[in-house]
Amino acid sequence: MSDTLIEPPERVLSTLNPDGTRRWMRPKAAMGKWWNRRRVVAWVLMILFTAIPWIKIGGQPVMLFDVMHREFTFFGTTFQPTEVLLLALLLLGIFFGIFLISAVLGRGWCGWACPQTVYLEFLYRPIERWAEGNKSGNSKKAVPLWRKAVKYALFLVFSLHLSNTFLAYFVGPQNVWAWSLGGPGEHPAAFAIVMGVTALMMFDFVFFREQMCTLVCPYARLQAVLLDRDSLIIGYDEERGEPRGKKRKQDDGQPHGDCIDCGLCVAACPTGIDIREGLQLECIACTQCIDACDAVMDKVERPRGLIRFASQNTLAGMKHKFFRPRLLVYPLLLIGIFGGLAYGLGNRSSSEAQFLRVQSAPPTVAGEDVVQPVLVRIMNRTPEPRTYDLQIAEPSRVNASQCPVTIEAYGSQKILLPIFTPADHFEGGKAQLQVTITDDAGYVEQLEQVLFSPRGSQ
Repeated sequence: MSDTLIEPPERVLSTLNPDGTRRWMRPKAAMGKWWNRRRVVAWVLMILFTAIPWIKIGGQPVMLFDVMHREFTFFGTTFQPTEVLLLALLLLGIFFGIFLISAVLGRGWCGWACPQTVYLEFLYRPIERWAEGNKSGNSKKAVPLWRKAVKYALFLVFSLHLSNTFLAYFVGPQNVWAWSLGGPGEHPAAFAIVMGVTALMMFDFVFFREQMCTLVCPYARLQAVLLDRDSLIIGYDEERGEPRGKKRKQDDGQPHGDCIDCGLCVAACPTGIDIREGLQLECIACTQCIDACDAVMDKVERPRGLIRFASQNTLAGMKHKFFRPRLLVYPLLLIGIFGGLAYGLGNRSSSEAQFLRVQSAPPTVAGEDVVQPVLVRIMNRTPEPRTYDLQIAEPSRVNASQCPVTIEAYGSQKILLPIFTPADHFEGGKAQLQVTITDDAGYVEQLEQVLFSPRGSQ
């Protein structure tokens, strides 16, 4: 039996060699007008990612995902864990917004705003090119060891910075700064998170790279559903470019197309595809092939746009339709979702109070009264401290009230109240408790709960 492997008739994945080994991508930088535009967008996004934890709106951070206290802040608005509907509307709005962008601009998110692309193409790979030179993937030129050491040292520094910034979105930048000045033993959990995220980033941006887009990310698999033939994609004008050839005319005297088959569009692609083969799962709409092709067209004195942003229908010679069903449905859904979110935020109360269950605290008899502990939680949704008072409707009462109580901005507090209710007030072993909660700014809420008498005391 022969040990020779049967080679597939075509490449299965752009990141694999025919024998199944990994094909390492070293895309050649094509710095044209699209590259410059993407670079501006990328640097703005990277600066924003670092700055957002420090920016505040009305005394609140722009974004803070306080998992420990179960508070989530978006653009200065803090959502409590009980506001599930508002959080769901916000997430639905984000998802349908991405669907709308995909329907109009194709995979514009992947090539222009996805953190994987932004940091890989405009931070890590530029460092690599600076340290090792802008060599192609097939180059066998050895890189001096000291250059590799510098490259990995810079990778590590930026990965640590990104990891600390990532942590700041969950605990606040002031805490991260204070913890950074102390030793790892003072805050072991935070130190472990930063080290773990740094290791993952080093693995991703140093080793895994484009495979995150081609193998892991589900967005590429969804493009068949999110796109249609009128969505903008990066496409090759086959009618204009074929047949390919470096000469003006073929051997039979017929003219060649504008494509001179130089292969620079493939060399510039960060996922290694040939855009001339049509729309592919691995294409992230990064425009590198456009810049590479336009530069060649300038040299051979042919019009730009052989590879360009266009719809599949346009490239096929058909009329482009901008208004189509999904471009009507998505905006209507977004209007409904964000309208509901705005209504909910505009009509939510400044505070929220609710009864909580008291574990292992049955009612007891004290003289002529039945004593039952009641736990009340009050949440302050405002950006300033509030003072709350609790009033118990007669005939129930409390002997030692913990009120009034002051709760900090966006804070919450649990109050345990021993409720004394006359035994003759219970009917069928039950009595109604009414608690009125007020604050110093006009908030009023009434809570009601059924009290039970101990067994045998009815």
